Amino acid sequence: MKILLSHPTGNANVRSVLKGLVNAGMLESFYTSLACYPNSILDSLSRLSVFSELQRRKFDPALEPYTYIHSLKEVGRVLSSKFGIKSLIRHETGFFSIDAVYEYAGRKAAISLSKKKNIDAVYAYEDGALSLFKQAKKMGIECIYDLPIAYWETGRRLMLDEALRLPDWAPTLAGGIKDSQAKLDRKTEELALADVIVVASKFVKDSLPSHATSKKIIFSPFGSPKTSLISTKKRDNTKPLRVLFAGSMGQRKGLGDLFKAIKLLKSINIQLVVMGSLLAPMKFYEDQIGDFIYEPPRPHSEVLALMRTCDVFCLPSIVEGRALVMQEAMSEGLPIVITRNTGGEDLVIDGKTGFLVPISSPEAIAEKLEWFANNRSELEAMSQYSKEHAMNYTWERYAETIISGILE
Repeated sequence: MKILLSHPTGNANVRSVLKGLVNAGMLESFYTSLACYPNSILDSLSRLSVFSELQRRKFDPALEPYTYIHSLKEVGRVLSSKFGIKSLIRHETGFFSIDAVYEYAGRKAAISLSKKKNIDAVYAYEDGALSLFKQAKKMGIECIYDLPIAYWETGRRLMLDEALRLPDWAPTLAGGIKDSQAKLDRKTEELALADVIVVASKFVKDSLPSHATSKKIIFSPFGSPKTSLISTKKRDNTKPLRVLFAGSMGQRKGLGDLFKAIKLLKSINIQLVVMGSLLAPMKFYEDQIGDFIYEPPRPHSEVLALMRTCDVFCLPSIVEGRALVMQEAMSEGLPIVITRNTGGEDLVIDGKTGFLVPISSPEAIAEKLEWFANNRSELEAMSQYSKEHAMNYTWERYAETIISGILE
């Protein structure tokens, strides 16, 4: 079986599937917007500060013979963002918007597919699958649809509820409540054309509309970073409990609820650390809660280093797919406080790796964080258990499960 896979950026889960397909002898081609390989022109450009973004687009050299690059839209997006030309990257309408990047990559892959004769299936992701799936259907080729976040109907309903509940935070919900009907229609058509649906969490699976449940659904949780199970961290329980939030700083990830929870705990010795990209001016966050430590986005290795300075990870998301940052935090020894909607309910062994809390409930978050503050002696054992549980999830198993499901 030969598969054509298309994705414009190549996230960790995409790379894992690609590696698995190569190892299984099933990858025919990989279409993307930027891919940096040793001794290439892009590799040379990546050493220049203006093109440092390319450092994140380095792929396993084994993929190079299969890779086709169509870079126009993504290069434009990266440069427009770097130089602050907001009109060119405006949601949906910008010539170099992320929507345009996904559509362009999918269209280029579809054009190439029309000229091929040895493809058995195409593998594509939400918002970038439509052109490719339409061409595949014309050729009688199977369509594999990877849905990285809850289906749009579920996500939109939840986020509209949040906009009403916390109107001050509504602007931080971004595309979740601003997507045009045309974009939503494209998502609907992508799902309708899919023969196989790949999901990484039970939350995403449960979000699918009833008419999609008759399709083949492959459930495979993401892998965790590899780390040492030996802890070298020295704890000082006289210092504040450091609670880490990591992600885009909006209410889709429940930051408004976490802020309210911390305000409820003003008499408790807790320090909130927030790392992520701003979705509103800093003054907005400071007005919501005056006392927190802001840490800007940084390279992955530095994110892991920051995690090691904290005690507990909290992500009370309203809508996710499966937030990989949860497993990263656990791999660095942080117990977690999360909602089911993060897609990580299987990561929580109650009282051992952390706690599940309901969405939209600052009181429940506060209760669990207060428990940690009052039970500091439990942290060492919970830290070790979290590491061990995270290691049960590997990227090799993630890819193997998907490939086995495709071949069944």
